[in-house]
Amino acid sequence: MSGVANPLRGEASLSVAGRPRLLRPTFAALVAAEEELGPLFALVDRASEGRLRLSEMAALFWHCLSENDGIGREELSEAVASLGLAACAAPLRQLLGQILQGRA
Repeated sequence: MSGVANPLRGEASLSVAGRPRLLRPTFAALVAAEEELGPLFALVDRASEGRLRLSEMAALFWHCLSENDGIGREELSEAVASLGLAACAAPLRQLLGQILQGRA
């Protein structure tokens, strides 16, 4: 997997284990995220109000991970914590935008 995101598809990239990993918000990925996190609209609301939890961000990233290449969920979560909120803001914004707007 290249890790090169196509913003026209709502994709984002996140560095995990020293490599960019592709986050692709497919229908199946978003349904899986919604099953775990509750309604996606509420997730977007929490994010816009600054109430999105780190665990929720990591879960959304996990479900949207295009291929895990042996990366476990805990490793992805640790990468999110290590990168910090500032580095995770851009991929999060891209995914949330895709949830709200869909593909053009």
